[in-house]
Amino acid sequence: MPSEKVLQEKKQIVEEMTNRLKSKSGVFVDYKGITVIEDTQMRVKMREEKIDYSVIKNRLMKFAIKNVGYDELDNILVGTTSLATSTDDPIAPARVVKEFADKLPDYFEIKAGFMDGKILSKSEVLAIASIPPLPVLQAQFLGTLLAPITSLAVVLKAAAEKGGASDVEVAVKEEPKAEEPKVEAVAEEPAAAGEPVVEAAATEEPVEPEVEEETDNKKED
Repeated sequence: MPSEKVLQEKKQIVEEMTNRLKSKSGVFVDYKGITVIEDTQMRVKMREEKIDYSVIKNRLMKFAIKNVGYDELDNILVGTTSLATSTDDPIAPARVVKEFADKLPDYFEIKAGFMDGKILSKSEVLAIASIPPLPVLQAQFLGTLLAPITSLAVVLKAAAEKGGASDVEVAVKEEPKAEEPKVEAVAEEPAAAGEPVVEAAATEEPVEPEVEEETDNKKED
């Protein structure tokens, strides 16, 4: 019969496994035959991707899966088993595990997985592994949002280089100049009755008086 200390250690391991099964995602792997060098390379990659990876004991994991309701996983807990989980990027465990499964097809095999409380088959894990990393997805999404703006900028730039106005450019209209006030002729008021009308005097040359010539036939007085 195991001592109290051993029982406490096993209980602690089960609690840790239960918490890991509550992560965003995880992948169970059959790692038989993998070399120390290959295992070291894989663990370095896992740490870079912020993935928690470790070999697990099937008998203790059976208790953990019951704690979280993953009873369907009971049949995969045979032979050698390791578990890769992530609380950061839900795609990372499947992506990295698939990478090494492709490199080591004879020694590294995917058993099953889980994501957000759902059990995943091997084929589903492989499908998820094909999804780009989270930063790439974010960049693609941002690129989709900026695509219309980028296209508009290209059109405007092309129009500017050709020296022509683009249909999408906003026409800048000049403000209309203020009209100068019209000066209307002021009509002269007619003179009041009885008031002398002053007219401009016409300038005429003085007329010299005609001088009559004396005739010889003038009668003598």
